[in-house]
Parts: sequence; C-alpha cells; structure tokens
Amino acid sequence: MKIAFIGGGNMGEAMLSAILDKKLSKPQAISVSDIDKSRCQYLEQKYGVAVMSDNLLAAASGEVVILAIKPPQLAEVMAELKGALKPAQLVLSIVAGAKMASLQRGLNHSGIVRAMPNTPARIGEGMTVWTASDAVGEQQKYWAGSILGAMGREIYVADEQYLDMATAVSGSGPAYLFLFLEALTEAAEAIGLPGAVARELALQTTLGSVHLVQKTGEEPAELRRMVTSPGGTTAAALRELGEGGFNELIKRAVNAAYGKARSLGGD
Repeated sequence: MKIAFIGGGNMGEAMLSAILDKKLSKPQAISVSDIDKSRCQYLEQKYGVAVMSDNLLAAASGEVVILAIKPPQLAEVMAELKGALKPAQLVLSIVAGAKMASLQRGLNHSGIVRAMPNTPARIGEGMTVWTASDAVGEQQKYWAGSILGAMGREIYVADEQYLDMATAVSGSGPAYLFLFLEALTEAAEAIGLPGAVARELALQTTLGSVHLVQKTGEEPAELRRMVTSPGGTTAAALRELGEGGFNELIKRAVNAAYGKARSLGGD
C-alpha cells in the first residue's frame, strides 16, 4: 500500500519502522513530511523513504495518510489539507484527543480511523486501541489493523468513547509503570542494594510478573493472594501500600489522564 506520514516524530517513526519490518509497504511507496529538516534527513537516510516539508505533496501520494503530529499542530495541518484529500484515501490519526467528528470537519473528509498507540510500539510490543468512521470500508479497516498490529497488539472498538479511556490506561500507562520501576529501584537502593542489582531485581521482577499473568491466564488478584503468606514479608509490604492509598492513587491518576484526554478533544 502507498502510505503518507504527516509528521515524522518518535511514534511516526515507530509506525514507519514496523510497516517496513512487516513488509506492509516498500520505502519507495512511502512519503514523510516534517517541518524539521534534520528529522527528514535522518528518516531518509535510515529508511530510504521520500521526505519533504510540504504536507499537501506528501498526502497526495498516500492511499493511507497517517497523522502523526502533536495536538497543537493539528489545526494548522487540517487547514492545509482541508478539501485536498480524495474520497478513497484513508486518514489514520494518532493525534491524542482528536475526535473523529473534529477531524472530519477540519479535513472535509469522511474516511477516518482514530487510534491510540503507546510507546512500547517502538519495539513491537505496543498496545493500540482504534475505531473507524462509517465511511471506512473493509479493505481500509484491514489496512489500518495491519499497520497498527505491526507495532504489537491492536483492539478495534465500535464506540469512539473508549479511545479517551484507552489513552488514560494504555496510552499513558507505560509512564505509570516506569514510575513504579523508578520507585522500586530507589527503595531497593535505600535498604542497601547496589544500584545495578537494585535495577535488575526491579526490572526482571516486573517483567516476570506480567508474563506470569499472561501465560497462566490467572487474575492478578489471585496471583497476589498466592504470593502473600499471612503475617509474612509480602503481607507487611502490602499493608503499607494499602494504608498509603495505593489503589485509590492509581484510580485518581487514570481519572486525571482521562479528563485531560477528553479536554483535548473539546469535551
């Protein structure tokens, strides 16, 4: 398929790399536009794709036009592209908070897919939730699912409201886990473990625990109970987390991210 990227930032590059790695397209069938000339040069040299600073020129060549820009850039980019897209072109937006109705109005175009990927997509371990407007055909849905699935796992939802919710969970979620890893590593160092050992213990424990949930299919709550002996060390630690309001803090964090995602879309 012919693909045009509007924006060549980190997530755009993750998508580009995954598309080429999975052979969904060839470098000569991909164009990328970005206002950063050094970024364009880097993408051209690394991936062999056509690069340019003209969004209209880039978009004209794509069967799929991927909007991989920051939210503050969206209004300007939509104004450039408005009315210039062909009815048969699919627009795939990964712009956080940008509602399909706003994209359709801003672009004067009906075929929109809205997606929320996350940063592990950079290594093919991403989680993307996406939806499509009524004007998107089955072939185009297949293209979108293939592109998003190339970065990891993808889930299609029929109701757009779940996109802002996904933004708060899987979109922002990696940062929550990175913060937990930071805190666990710091706590390990505080009781006397060397830094390198503390980091490895925190990282592998987190990784192994997630894989245990995936591979056994058991609920996290059940696995937590299994590892928690009454009166033991784990019970003592969990009591402190409970008294500190750990679960409530996570709920508040997710609610804050959800509220921000909705506000970005004008809700």
